[in-house]
Amino acid sequence: MQPVIPLLPSGRQTVVERGDHRLVVVEVGGGLRRYQVGGEDVLDGYRASEMCRSGRGQLLVPWPNRLADGSYRFGGQEQQAPLTEPEAHNAIHGMARYASWQVADHRQGGVTMVHRLAAQPGYPWTLDLAADYTLDDAGLTVTMSAVNRSGEPCPYGAGAHPYLRLAHGQVDDWVLRSPAATRYLTDDRSLPVGTEAVEGTPFDFRSPRPIGDTRLDTAFRDLERDSSGRATVELSAAGGGRRLEMWLGPGFPYLMLFTGDSLPDPDRRRRGLGVEPMTCAPNAFRSGDGTAVLAPGERAVATWGITVVT
Repeated sequence: MQPVIPLLPSGRQTVVERGDHRLVVVEVGGGLRRYQVGGEDVLDGYRASEMCRSGRGQLLVPWPNRLADGSYRFGGQEQQAPLTEPEAHNAIHGMARYASWQVADHRQGGVTMVHRLAAQPGYPWTLDLAADYTLDDAGLTVTMSAVNRSGEPCPYGAGAHPYLRLAHGQVDDWVLRSPAATRYLTDDRSLPVGTEAVEGTPFDFRSPRPIGDTRLDTAFRDLERDSSGRATVELSAAGGGRRLEMWLGPGFPYLMLFTGDSLPDPDRRRRGLGVEPMTCAPNAFRSGDGTAVLAPGERAVATWGITVVT
């Protein structure tokens, strides 16, 4: 009898390097387990021996964030997805987080991961998904895409869930700048119930300031963009040093910021800042807020990245 060789919880580990930048991209979910620059962590990731929890570095398709009751109506048909946040009776972060993704192209400075999301209960359409990770001298660029391989239109949304990390300790003293002018108000299930302008509220980070004791589990829209169409979240230490910039291309008009106060592991709370680009709002399959409709054969593409400034 052949000995059983245990597999890592996140599957095959693909290492990508360029200069002093180093990524680890995983088979399970196709996401980022680790990103280091000069030997220091840029992300609050997880160990190879751990299963990914709390969305760390994961790709969120075919919808990001929460879907109330896991149910929605599209094309005249009712759909019911599994409730992956049962305590709040929500389906959260799509259907590809724990699926097996394959390496389509592993090259110097980059890797492309692919996955065919098969038609299934709650999402009876087939998508060909890809996530390309490319390093350059400044940082990381991630290009997420999906092609509708079904014979009829389908709803679609996407996001990603990295936790940015500056140094040891908690986020309270980190200085945050966010480009968002409007935030979503939520109920006790973290579902949107309206919006408000951030001006004059604790959620206004359009000018850099310490996070302090602000608890963020908040979706935003109306992002200020530069001439290239990018919206940028900046994170730096109050005393200076390394600065992280996470930029969202035009395909990501929505943003989630999360300080991790509600994470199940107390040791993980407020030690990284979840900065989540989203193509649509939370609960979009029910509200229609940002939901894309892909025609048969149509491809959706959106890009985000992380720049490390020293």
